[in-house]
Amino acid sequence: MERKIILNLAISIDGYIASEDGGFDWIVGDGDDKLDTENKWDYDEFLKGVDVVVMGKNCYDQNFYNEFSDKKVYVATSQELQDHDNIQFINGDICKVIEEERKKDGKDIFLFGGGGLVDNFIKNDIIDEYIIGIIPTILGKGRPLFLGNNPKIDLHLDQYIMDKGVVILRYSKR
Repeated sequence: MERKIILNLAISIDGYIASEDGGFDWIVGDGDDKLDTENKWDYDEFLKGVDVVVMGKNCYDQNFYNEFSDKKVYVATSQELQDHDNIQFINGDICKVIEEERKKDGKDIFLFGGGGLVDNFIKNDIIDEYIIGIIPTILGKGRPLFLGNNPKIDLHLDQYIMDKGVVILRYSKR
């Protein structure tokens, strides 16, 4: 079975994945559990199902790669940087590299973010699953998930989870 490319991230109600300075301290629920579903989101369980993580240079610079020391991490960058440990820097067509990676045996591929990186995958329509946590916050400004001029991509809602005000939606392509 072919490995899936899975986008998994949180967005504000108005579509931002980070504040202007890259901050994410706003990614919390409202604490109200009255509408919670029986199912809960288990990030650790999700991580057990992936062995490759793809991120942009901004995420790398914020040291997010430290969370994935047991996985192969690809970092998209316009710079010529030296690979180290489990980190591979990709200066070029990141989608092509990940499409090749997808053909190899292994677990799923976690498309971690940011928006510039994700935009390439959306425009190439190669994301198999979208897991979006909607945070009950309007940021007003920041780093958007969708950069515009995208192809039309029809999705199917496979699962929804409500956890203390955060709605987690899991979609697959249809």
